Amino acid sequence: MNRLFARRIGLVLVWMLLVCALPAAAQTRAWLDRASIYSGETVALNIETDQPLSQVDFSPLRAVFEVGGQSVRRSYSLVNGRSSSTSVFSVGLRPRGDGVLIVPALHVGTARTQPLQLTVLPAPEPKAGANADVFVETEVDATQPYVQQTVGVTVRLNYAVPLASVQLELEPPADASLQRVGDDITYRRSIDGRSFQTVERRFMLIPERSGALLLPGARFNGTRAGGFFDPLSSAADDTLAAAAPVKRLQVLPIPSGAPTPWLPLHRLMLRYLQVPQQAWVGQAAVVEVEAVADGATAAQMQTIDFPAQDGVQIFADPPRTEEQFADGRPQTVVRRRFSIVSQQAGALRVQGPRVAWWDAVQHRASVAALPPLILDVAPGVGASHSVEKIQPSPEAASPRAAASAQQKAAAPKQWRELWWAAGVLVLLILGTLYAGRRKEGRSQAQAAAPHQLTLAQALQQDDLGAISMALVAALGLPEWNLEAAAALLGDAEQRRAIALLQAARWGAADPKQVLALLRQAFSKGVKLQKTKQQASSLLPPLYPK
Repeated sequence: MNRLFARRIGLVLVWMLLVCALPAAAQTRAWLDRASIYSGETVALNIETDQPLSQVDFSPLRAVFEVGGQSVRRSYSLVNGRSSSTSVFSVGLRPRGDGVLIVPALHVGTARTQPLQLTVLPAPEPKAGANADVFVETEVDATQPYVQQTVGVTVRLNYAVPLASVQLELEPPADASLQRVGDDITYRRSIDGRSFQTVERRFMLIPERSGALLLPGARFNGTRAGGFFDPLSSAADDTLAAAAPVKRLQVLPIPSGAPTPWLPLHRLMLRYLQVPQQAWVGQAAVVEVEAVADGATAAQMQTIDFPAQDGVQIFADPPRTEEQFADGRPQTVVRRRFSIVSQQAGALRVQGPRVAWWDAVQHRASVAALPPLILDVAPGVGASHSVEKIQPSPEAASPRAAASAQQKAAAPKQWRELWWAAGVLVLLILGTLYAGRRKEGRSQAQAAAPHQLTLAQALQQDDLGAISMALVAALGLPEWNLEAAAALLGDAEQRRAIALLQAARWGAADPKQVLALLRQAFSKGVKLQKTKQQASSLLPPLYPK
């Protein structure tokens, strides 16, 4: 009976722990691939969650946006014998108007996303080259940067015809470093009345010396995709090329009176995220600070710290950083938590953090500072507040009374120790239950791990990416290279299917039609090119029969 009761108590404790842990374990977040767009462009809304969902309800967005182009990517991981899966739902949004729009919150399973802000600018003037089928743009966010200032470079490939292959390059200039940032962004926009598919690629340019800096224009080379039933052609008119104009920058030297360390930015903002209202002697009061640097990466940011002062100990947690590309340049958000421990009671004034930086827009030195923290520090827990107000009685002076008072004062401490011991005991029980099931969970997780699909299995699914990987693996190629795969095939229909598969990746072909053609072309497996037989030699045989 006692064993049954103990088992039931253990199950109840495990159930309560799991129920309390479920809301904290679910991780759901939403973000936009761009913070501002022009009217007529499309922005991508991404929602990442670890909840087992098949789809997300995007209907609340239709009042403000045109919704289309939905997709989902799923990933699987196995860490320390525990499996987890993550899904990223993406949807294209085209605003119905201009101005500052709010992407409403969405219900994602048991979670709810945060509202997002999107700035929609009026459509710009017609761009040069808009009459061409393909043209390239290169934009920089600063034409007169300083040495070691991060310059955002945006390259856009605009095409109005289907493309079978795309090669987009931007060569680094002399006396500067160029680094690609993030993944490509694909969207559709209207330019001078024509609908273009746009591929946007971002870079970071850091000049290393002052003077004139020539940034070569981005270059595009590719081939036009043929019709659905047209044979694969290599005619000269299928080859396309375009290049953006060269950008000229004038790099300014570091000013003589600039603060050190050198930190050129467009803007720097500091704020308190968490401020305590009360503090106690010897106990930590938690403060959280956020810094938003417009025009710098996390590696360029300075360390955020409180200045040291007497009577106070300040312990800092490691900073947490987030990087993004907004308004054509990198932006970094740094958050850091501090524990402030006062050594004495009374009013406490703690000077706020200060960061010296250079305003690259106004060309002047600047300092971002937070106001001082004013805390009322109370005596520590267990200290007597009423010793002077209460007169001791004669009985209190006796040794027995003193011992009784000492036991009463120690009673709360003993109860706290008992609660801590009970908590440790519960954790040990749960750890024992977990260790008993860990081996079983590990084997189940390993059995659920994904494996490489064969070509026949991939063709039964509706995932063009899985078909591409299976096709390359079937040909024994070391990486995802569809062009090399097409060169090994001896069947024209299979080569045409691969060309359309590449076009579908760029949104230039109907995925359903391409899927049907792939299944028909590879229904009997891969057909490789036949090895040519050796031509007959013009010389007589060395050893005639």
